[in-house]
Amino acid sequence: MRMAMIEESRLTRQHEKRCILVVDDEIVIRELCAKVLGDYRILQAENGETALAILEREPVDIILTDVMMPRMNGLDLLRQVKEQQPNQLVVVMTGYADKEIILRALKADADDFINKPINLLQLKTTIEKVLEKKTLKEELVHLKRMDRLKSDFLGLISHKLKTPITAISLFIQNLARGVVNPNEPAFRQTLELILEESNYLGYLIQDLLNYSEIILQEGPPRRTVVDLKDLLFKVLVDRDGVAGSKGVSLICNVAGSFPPMPLDRERITFVLQALFDNAIKFTPKGGVVTLDGAVDDESVRLMVTDNGIGIPREELPKLFEKFYQVDPDRTGQVRGFGLGLFYARLFVQDHGGSLRLESEHLKGTTATIILPRS
Repeated sequence: MRMAMIEESRLTRQHEKRCILVVDDEIVIRELCAKVLGDYRILQAENGETALAILEREPVDIILTDVMMPRMNGLDLLRQVKEQQPNQLVVVMTGYADKEIILRALKADADDFINKPINLLQLKTTIEKVLEKKTLKEELVHLKRMDRLKSDFLGLISHKLKTPITAISLFIQNLARGVVNPNEPAFRQTLELILEESNYLGYLIQDLLNYSEIILQEGPPRRTVVDLKDLLFKVLVDRDGVAGSKGVSLICNVAGSFPPMPLDRERITFVLQALFDNAIKFTPKGGVVTLDGAVDDESVRLMVTDNGIGIPREELPKLFEKFYQVDPDRTGQVRGFGLGLFYARLFVQDHGGSLRLESEHLKGTTATIILPRS
């Protein structure tokens, strides 16, 4: 008995997340459907035109529509909805056994049918069946997307790892064959090149581990109360060594107190690290990367600014694309995986915030994060 109550409670919570738009010119039918489907969030419309207006401002899981209505009937509504949103679920209610109407609804891609007068058990069962089908479709799409991502990522990894491994192998072969005399300056240069490529290989592997730990985690942000200012300083300290090795200075202009915020600590850390890594990568020796911050009643604004090479205007729209990398020297050998900005923006949006880039070629770039406080 207890297990049944727990399962019923779980299903009720799932239903509350779903929204059903009931479209019928008879208020009695709309109210009856709303009562039977009380575990769901219900919206009502008396005709197709009103339903389309609701769909413009409200996300809906299922449209439950009658066929015969004034102004815009259910079949016209079905066609318009499917043209605009092919994956939108639409269940048609009809009191007509006319095969022509059913055939037209099928051609317009109706997801299911309910006969009038409405059988209350059939109504609930049909809605649950259609929602279950939608969940299965979403899972299938997700699996296909993950397979495609894995394939693309494995191809990229293979290409990125092959370059430093090939270089190290060639250098070592030359040393083993005695091509380079240990007493000549070229010997030391070769060792330095091996060390550089080895360090880069370690950097790629660490990047790969970071992506596998954070990016492949599914679900919404795992929020905890975070001291954002403390997090900023930790990221700055962590990136100070990388900046110093390139001769780039990191400056923090964040003053005053920041409010504790409900954030996914790992994902926001990833965002900040990605922005600092990009700024340091494209800032020449002697350059400066600056962190600024501001707080108001509604949000926190963070800005990472560099005085590096900047980004050409035509490349700005592409920067948030998966695997895209700026290649200023046209070498085809830009280091990294081209995923940092893509996932940085995704993680910020998961928090209800925004991430934008502003840049001027040869003058520098500013990345601005806006995170809502609540």
